[in-house]
Amino acid sequence: MMMVICMATPDEKWATASFEEKYSMMMGSMSEADQKRSAQNVIHLCRCNKCQTNTETGEINAVYCTLGKSEGISEQRGCLCSECSITKTMSMRWKYYCTQGSAVGLSNLNR
Repeated sequence: MMMVICMATPDEKWATASFEEKYSMMMGSMSEADQKRSAQNVIHLCRCNKCQTNTETGEINAVYCTLGKSEGISEQRGCLCSECSITKTMSMRWKYYCTQGSAVGLSNLNR
């Protein structure tokens, strides 16, 4: 009898991983400065500059999900986070990063 062991490929593992797992795989060994540079590399995917909540701040390079909440936002007026490619790709499960904080801050990574 032959036994076959199936192992998930990196792509399959990524597809089913939680935010915390993806963060550890991708950014866990990066310095905070490297993480900020990484956020700037995906700024073109960010929806924050089109969001109703962010319209009056003038913050166009926000990436709040990575960099944390805004000092200029006091009222939540709608959220585009669930439509954002960054949120989907990284399996982020929160909203209003602009007022609530970064995904790392909201996750189990800080506990």
